[in-house]
Amino acid sequence: MAYRLYIANKNYSSWSMRPWVLMKALDIPFEEVLTPFEGAGKQQAFEVFSPTAKVPCLHHDDRVIWESLAILDDLAEEHPAAWPGERDARAWARGASAEMHAGFPALRDECSMNCALTIELGTPSPALAKDIARLDALWTEGLERFGGPWLAGETFTIADAMFAPVAIRVRGYGITLGDMAAAYARRLLEHPAVAAWITQGIAEPWIDEPHEADCIRGRRVIEDRRARTP
Repeated sequence: MAYRLYIANKNYSSWSMRPWVLMKALDIPFEEVLTPFEGAGKQQAFEVFSPTAKVPCLHHDDRVIWESLAILDDLAEEHPAAWPGERDARAWARGASAEMHAGFPALRDECSMNCALTIELGTPSPALAKDIARLDALWTEGLERFGGPWLAGETFTIADAMFAPVAIRVRGYGITLGDMAAAYARRLLEHPAVAAWITQGIAEPWIDEPHEADCIRGRRVIEDRRARTP
């Protein structure tokens, strides 16, 4: 069965990252089709393959699946290892994944994903501080309850794929977490699939100015990992 995954820039597109990372982690073969963000022309370009004109979108034989969590759950239909095998862990992982899909609004808004930049965050807003505290508590709960090293137990699952872009935000904005959650963020960044996405994102030739501005917001850029031609 043929999978074709439509994504946008790896440097910016956190939603695209989630199914890509899971499929790589589980060795699910797929064709990658990357359409870069192109300002006003983005919607028209994305409408060709996505009913919502958004990424990611998975074409699986004759089926079209949109929205990251729906894509991940569809993959689990034929690849059960996508969810934890144990019932309690699976239920918890589903809840955590759904919370990531629908929640953490301040973290999304104030700390847009950028694989290449390290940015001085400064003092978090009250809303962001609340999201960070919840993230710390959620990760710590999963690790303590199911024994790690991954969020719902011994294997990398959908729950970890859902939070992989958050690990990039944690590093990129210098977000402070408790010891257990901070160590988990580092493990996510070191996972081969996550590390490959980051490396490829940094190497991309496209700079999307609206995304760059949304990430920086006048804050100090500490490091830009992209190679620059003088």
